[in-house]
Amino acid sequence: MGITKLAELIRSDAPDAISHKDIGDYTGKVIALDTSIVVNQFRAATPTLSPLTGLFFRTLTFLEHDIKPVFVFDGKPPGEKTAVLEKRAEAAGWRSPNCTGRASSQTKDCVHLLKLLGVPFIQAPGDAEAMCAQLVREGSVDAVASEDMDTLPFGASILIRQLNAKRDSEVIEYSLPKLLEKLQISHEEFVDLCILLGCDYCDKITGLGPKRALSLIHKHRTIENVVLHINRQVHPVPHFWKYKEARKLFLDAPQTVVPELTWTEPDEEALVGFLCHVKNVKVERIRRRMERFRQMRESRREEREKEKATGCMRQTQMKDFFRVTRRREQVNIRYKSSTEPVEAAGSLSSNRKRPKSK
Repeated sequence: MGITKLAELIRSDAPDAISHKDIGDYTGKVIALDTSIVVNQFRAATPTLSPLTGLFFRTLTFLEHDIKPVFVFDGKPPGEKTAVLEKRAEAAGWRSPNCTGRASSQTKDCVHLLKLLGVPFIQAPGDAEAMCAQLVREGSVDAVASEDMDTLPFGASILIRQLNAKRDSEVIEYSLPKLLEKLQISHEEFVDLCILLGCDYCDKITGLGPKRALSLIHKHRTIENVVLHINRQVHPVPHFWKYKEARKLFLDAPQTVVPELTWTEPDEEALVGFLCHVKNVKVERIRRRMERFRQMRESRREEREKEKATGCMRQTQMKDFFRVTRRREQVNIRYKSSTEPVEAAGSLSSNRKRPKSK
């Protein structure tokens, strides 16, 4: 669900925080993706096909555009999210949601596929959106690509929506710094605003629309003060309202050590073996897509060489594409880090540390 009507509020009250772009504008950028969002998109669009096929095609398209994807997997969800997960499971016809944090068979298949594609992945300690936001804050990636707006209250400075690689699709980019500046609120006040709008971690005050919620935050600055001044007969406050727990999840989400992020060449033969001989995808489909991938990559390399020759831009060689991005030292002491390692197969932000070659 994300944050209820947050996109609508931004369009009306902070349009300068929105940029409309093309997928090609992200060439050379490192982008974190919430894997569950990508998988669910393909499951909804093509319910008769394995979402692994969609993940395969989408990832190759990113690589063709010299976008360096980093896929993030959900860990154990916080207890505050259980009610929302149960509703989603019921709507999807599932028996029960996965609240254990243990990897499902589909997750394991996605991890194996990403390894064969040579793309890094990270297991989040909690919600993937929070982990994606941490990656942006620490400079490991340039932006987050997700359809969930709650990446913004988690602290991601750049959120990209509709990065779906369709030729006629317009990519939408949200800037958190510009948003806060335009709304004239702090990040903490923005989190309280998002809780008033409606989030995944607690109920909301009945009857508060986005305009009214924003005006209350402007006037009273905190949820505590808002509750003291609203008409509770018109806007009843939920019993045992866990807004403080929700606020803490957004501002102090579980942190983890970010590993080195490594991209390598896709292993075509292993991909054919897995997708075709194990998952029953047609061999011709995978071979044809891999051939197109090689041709598109070579074509873009030649275009860069021509542009370099005319002085338009500096050439990025393919040998520089598959390299290591080293984690920056953490610079914001407000966020806590865990010492537990995570598995990895390896502005936006002008502060992101330059990748170092192997």
